[in-house]
Amino acid sequence: MKRLYPDVTYYENGFIEVGSGHSLYFEQSGNPNGIPVLFIHGGPGAGLPPNYKCFFDSNKYRIVGYEQRGCGRSTPIADTLNNDTWSNVEDIEALRTHLSIPKFLLFGGSWGSTLALLYALKYTPRVTGPVSYTHLRAHETKANL
Repeated sequence: MKRLYPDVTYYENGFIEVGSGHSLYFEQSGNPNGIPVLFIHGGPGAGLPPNYKCFFDSNKYRIVGYEQRGCGRSTPIADTLNNDTWSNVEDIEALRTHLSIPKFLLFGGSWGSTLALLYALKYTPRVTGPVSYTHLRAHETKANL
């Protein structure tokens, strides 16, 4: 069993317009020059869990988290209009481009794993690899990683 890493605060957060009236919330933490990793939350309807950054060594990784269309702080909240699987895949690409990340590791759980795999299939050259995780409750402090 390996202990999870300490939580860190983000060094940047904001919104990116992705079209059709949707604006996605994102944040970055960890090492700005580290290995880029994108955390893709489950759902649909969920948002970033409060402890999602604890999976990564903040000294080694540039940790990017975002909230999908209609989820969390993204707007419009709980909207299903123009909110489909392939739009969500394109949103990942828009975020990657917005943040000037050449390629990143995809880290998804549940529905996030599905989006990660679909993105990796469509944009293979922009992915260093996919990782799927099992949901951890916020109070757990150990996991097999």
